[in-house]
Amino acid sequence: MTRQIRLDSYLYRKTFNLMQKTYYDPADLKKFGNISDWNEELGKKFFDYYGKVFEEGALSEREKSLIALAVAHTIQCPYCIDAYTGDGLQRGITKAEMMEALHVAAAIRGGASLVHGVQMMNKVNKLDM
Repeated sequence: MTRQIRLDSYLYRKTFNLMQKTYYDPADLKKFGNISDWNEELGKKFFDYYGKVFEEGALSEREKSLIALAVAHTIQCPYCIDAYTGDGLQRGITKAEMMEALHVAAAIRGGASLVHGVQMMNKVNKLDM
């Protein structure tokens, strides 16, 4: 019995320690610019484009930040969520606006999943004939 308790305790500690480590390291966000290291030409083109996209235009930089935050949640990018949560706060985006944008993203993602059900229904109807 004591041996089993020790084994359970060991397994719990190992599992707990593994759960504390994540695949995504928040420190890696600061290394984003390094993606140009292995291909400077394409990296420069990407960052030029990225910078241009987020400039004030028909949409304000604030609106673009809020859109980016919603998209970040939709694609489930922890780096983007981190970056655009901070960026949004700096641009005066409120917690309520962030949460509403997140719900818009969730509704679109959920709707996109459900509308693909039409393909399933079409296939079932075709096979049932």
